[in-house]
Amino acid sequence: MEEKDTRVAVISIIVESPDSVNRINEILHDASESVIGRMGLPYREKNISIISVVVDDTQDVVSNISGRLGRLPGVTVKTAYSKK
Repeated sequence: MEEKDTRVAVISIIVESPDSVNRINEILHDASESVIGRMGLPYREKNISIISVVVDDTQDVVSNISGRLGRLPGVTVKTAYSKK
């Protein structure tokens, strides 16, 4: 069996629409095999939430997760990849 070429990445999510929260959680649950950990912070003064998700998988899988999240209304996503 061939080993996958994986990379560690941080997916940063800013949530401005509370209506998208359930869908975000569904997408992250679907990707749970790739997720190492996650941290969410409500920023009440700005009425937004910030979520950081650390993943380890192929670049295609990470891009798919980021893309699905980024297409949600009121959600902004940026991803940073490790060099290895």
